[in-house]
Amino acid sequence: MTLELQGMSRQVGGRIHIHPTSLTLQKGTMNVLLGPTLSGKTSLMRLMAGLDRPDAGRILWNGQDVTGQRVQDRGVAMVYQQFINYPGLTVYENIASPLRILGRPKAEIDRQVQETAAMLRLTPMLGRKPLELSGGQQQRCALARALVKGAGLVLLDEPLANLDYKLREELRVEIPRIFEASGAIFVYATTEPEEALLLGGHTATMWEGRVTQFGPTPQVYRQPVDATTARVFSDPPMNFLPVVKQGNRLTFGETAHAPVDGGLATLPDGNYMAGFRADHLFLRRHSASSVGLTARLAVSEITGSETFLHLDNGSDRWVGLVEGVQNLEPGTDLQVWLDPAHVYLFDTEGRLAAPAAYAKAA
Repeated sequence: MTLELQGMSRQVGGRIHIHPTSLTLQKGTMNVLLGPTLSGKTSLMRLMAGLDRPDAGRILWNGQDVTGQRVQDRGVAMVYQQFINYPGLTVYENIASPLRILGRPKAEIDRQVQETAAMLRLTPMLGRKPLELSGGQQQRCALARALVKGAGLVLLDEPLANLDYKLREELRVEIPRIFEASGAIFVYATTEPEEALLLGGHTATMWEGRVTQFGPTPQVYRQPVDATTARVFSDPPMNFLPVVKQGNRLTFGETAHAPVDGGLATLPDGNYMAGFRADHLFLRRHSASSVGLTARLAVSEITGSETFLHLDNGSDRWVGLVEGVQNLEPGTDLQVWLDPAHVYLFDTEGRLAAPAAYAKAA
């Protein structure tokens, strides 16, 4: 069972929603579409489902061209951010509704409803109506209705976005278990890098209607192919700083220097962009090789056990995530420290020139 997109693109009103895209999704895989709002995640899902037709390219299901096939003729299920249940029906009848539309026998409907409810831990709630359930239980009911008909492709469009933190955490753990039990191709859209990492599987990073990278989730996170992918797969977005390599020395900004380690020795001399994530910026020297940088504190946000620091270094705006409650005065200059082992180098076109040493070792 495979879903294959071949050079598929879509425009709406002369505006490009999806640039030419080719992807192959395999049976029994979890595939995450990760990108900010309006990056094209929902547009790509609608094309996969058959709700919209591409302007160019083809969609193949198990090798068969289904580009022009109606959505109701495909083995597809979709769950949206706004979970939708029939409020006047019980949970049992909600789950059974797709099977009744398909005209399945009563005994088969009962068996499949009971099996799916057990998989989603809804058996004790089958006699209740959706408004008698918690938000997480209502979303599980919507998931059950999507899964019960045995769809080979299940599309989840930010399904946890409207739930509170506790319920999101609960369902983030359950969805991989549900996915493994169903054996379908799952496609899960999210704006949150942490959610992609928790779900695992494969991730496609998206930016302005383009898939910038697709591969095993840890690999995309640790070795982004370009600065755009690195920015998308970092929360807060990756920080950047100009750096020059000359001989055996790296110069960060204008005055901070670090020796070139063995991994960068073969990198051509020239101008690069250093990229580093928020949690790799420190208020104290982290190692003997750490580089000291001066930045002005614009805003600090205390989250409890950590503090976000919004910093200005010339025209560059950085975000640092440091441990503990830091009572710092906005407008003051701070010395912050960066370990070169945590630095990615991108060329002037934004392509990855060298991954961070820590990521290669992971």
